[in-house]
Amino acid sequence: MALGTIASRATGFLRTIAVAVALGTGAVGEAYNVANTIPNIVYDLLIGGILTSVVVPVLVRASKEDPDGGDRFASSLLTLMILLLGGAAVLGMILAPQIVAPYIGHPGPERDLGVEMLRWFMPQIVCYGIGATIGAILNVRGSFAAPMFTPVLNNLAVIATCVAFTYVISGPRPPQIDGPKTITNTQTVVLAGGTTLGVVLMTIALLPSLRKVGFRYRPRLDLSHPGLRNAMRLAGWTVLWVIVSQLGYVVITRLSTAVTANVIYAYGYQLFQLPYAIIGVSVITALLPRMSAHAADGKRALVLDDLSTATRLSLTAIVPAALFLLALGRPIAVAVFNHGAVEHDSAVAIGDTLSAFAVALVPFSVFQLHLRVFYAHQDSRTPSLVNIGVVAVNVLAAVALSHLLPPEHRAIALALAFNVGYLAGLCVTIALLRRRLGGMDGDRVIATLARISVAAGIGAAAASAVAHGLRDVLGDGLLGSFTAVFVGALVGLPLFVGTVTRMGIPEVRALTRMVSRRFRRG
Repeated sequence: MALGTIASRATGFLRTIAVAVALGTGAVGEAYNVANTIPNIVYDLLIGGILTSVVVPVLVRASKEDPDGGDRFASSLLTLMILLLGGAAVLGMILAPQIVAPYIGHPGPERDLGVEMLRWFMPQIVCYGIGATIGAILNVRGSFAAPMFTPVLNNLAVIATCVAFTYVISGPRPPQIDGPKTITNTQTVVLAGGTTLGVVLMTIALLPSLRKVGFRYRPRLDLSHPGLRNAMRLAGWTVLWVIVSQLGYVVITRLSTAVTANVIYAYGYQLFQLPYAIIGVSVITALLPRMSAHAADGKRALVLDDLSTATRLSLTAIVPAALFLLALGRPIAVAVFNHGAVEHDSAVAIGDTLSAFAVALVPFSVFQLHLRVFYAHQDSRTPSLVNIGVVAVNVLAAVALSHLLPPEHRAIALALAFNVGYLAGLCVTIALLRRRLGGMDGDRVIATLARISVAAGIGAAAASAVAHGLRDVLGDGLLGSFTAVFVGALVGLPLFVGTVTRMGIPEVRALTRMVSRRFRRG
């Protein structure tokens, strides 16, 4: 699963670069990003875990209790998802002007372009819902690879779209909202249509895996099934959280678009999420069915053991990633983004935002793991209320920091507010889970965290020193930054690996054995 996620996120990384090169960080990029983020929020909630986390425990119970192994229930669930999200997509296309208006506060051509693009993007949520439900069905049947690999098709489609937009389709480059370089209708159709086509391809590619695990979809809607009613009840709290999170996202977007910092904030966030997406999502996806089964059987000690193992394994990869991103944020961003329509100053701003986000990587990742314990117990109320609290703290901190820091540092202010929100959320989940599980295996988790932090800190400090020295000599442009990242990693990573190996951390040995066995088997 991690290999599939690496392939997905690597192409996603290239996709981000392709969009940045094609559109830059100006108003066109901002309109595209805001419009595309609205259905992508649905993607994060569904694929990234929330609705899937609600559905998987119910599917596990149905597979144990229903005579047909839960097939009829799964078909009903899939039908319900198609109907609900299909209606939401049509409604979103009709109300696109009203949806975009709160995000882009100032009326004008930027908002108009965002509305046009959103109408192209809204059908994506139907595909995301179908894909999320299929992924849950596959996970319960022990098939994890396909949902991890199929996003590669989506990313490749968007990359091809950006290449066509930049080098094939006639029109101004880089495009602007108005003036002599105004984006053309053809460019808009190619960009928006190609982006949505990628999501369609990603969903269709899941269908062969359904047949492989023996599931046959039969259109039906059995609203009387207790599992379906339970899923809808659990999802109700999630819907409440979605509404609140959207309100929070409106505030963050308004703060960022007020000073044209939205794209910088978004690109910094996308780079920040890579380590969690590769490690955390893989661990969560494998963990949830097993943890749900243990919770259904009332085996609290095994649930705690599942959580402890997942946390410690995640920390061995997440902590080094956070420290290296913190140390090399600026040269990474310049090396990645200082191409095409992205100027050097904008790339530097993305790098500073990335470093600010890096501080949140550990609390954000562990917080997401903690939420899955509640979902495993079919409790969506508690995580929804905690997430609402996280959104509230994030928004309050964002407003405060946006007034305290100068406008040119708005993206950094919003990233720091994100840190505050998830650190507060982690403190709350630790307290709640300690009561629910009778402990958190804190001694082993803290010991792993401390030892990994020391080893990773040594490597990251060395990488930072080397990178800083090379940029002083070669300059802080594209060549100097790329060389600094490459040589810094070449020095820092072996130093980290050597230090952590000498420490003899059990989780590192376990991960090494797992990876070596996988490659020997392959």
